[in-house]
Amino acid sequence: MSGIGRPAGRRGVGGFAEGIGFCFRGLGWVARHPRWWLFGLIPALIALVLYALALVWLGTHATDVAAWATPFADDWGWRDTFRTLVGVMIFVVGLALAVLTFTAVTLIIGDPFYEKLSEKVEEDCGGLPGGDQPFWSSLFRSIRDSLVTLWYVLLFTVPLFVLGFVPVVGQTVVPVVGAFVSGFFLTVELTALAMERRGLRRKERFALLRSNMSASLGFGVPLFLSFMVPLVSVVAMPGAVAGAAMLVRMRLAPAAVPEGQAKDTRPA
Repeated sequence: MSGIGRPAGRRGVGGFAEGIGFCFRGLGWVARHPRWWLFGLIPALIALVLYALALVWLGTHATDVAAWATPFADDWGWRDTFRTLVGVMIFVVGLALAVLTFTAVTLIIGDPFYEKLSEKVEEDCGGLPGGDQPFWSSLFRSIRDSLVTLWYVLLFTVPLFVLGFVPVVGQTVVPVVGAFVSGFFLTVELTALAMERRGLRRKERFALLRSNMSASLGFGVPLFLSFMVPLVSVVAMPGAVAGAAMLVRMRLAPAAVPEGQAKDTRPA
């Protein structure tokens, strides 16, 4: 793993609380650097406009899409009611996919923005580890890794979506499991920039996050839940990127920071 050991850290509730702490550290950093917060808003605003346009189109054409997808119902007497229900389901699925993919798409759009923001956070915390990576190589790898991560998310999300219709379990256990799964993969996405800076590839990043599961969930789950609130993901994304850089630097891969560089111990 590029010579980076796995720090012991705290486990269980302590590690989860530590992960939450990095959420607030990131928000505190952008609060102290409002120009960087505004800079980090640009990709999220672009993604928001694109998703809004796509959802408006889907909402106004859902019935047409349903008619196209159900030609077998042309001769049914209740086809309009059936296609209206199918259209509603199509829109709900589209909305769910928008929530699941918003962060990944925003990070792809904002790769050069968030790279600079993440670098600034590390510089402010004591210095950058490693060397610069070619922009295009980093961008294509980011897109590829985001697609792979999205595939893993869907592997978990689709069965959970189906289980959501099971009485009792679907209304209690499934939402909790779904939040933890989505929170973990959100941490995967947000920490990718800082981990790539340390020469860690996708498999190594997954292994490192799994070995620090409590902190990974503590960081990702609160962000996932807050991102479910409209517009919060746009406003909080710069802070999430900043917090992820601190999480990697101080908790997940501190050995990658060159000797003699101080770590930021200031409270958020």
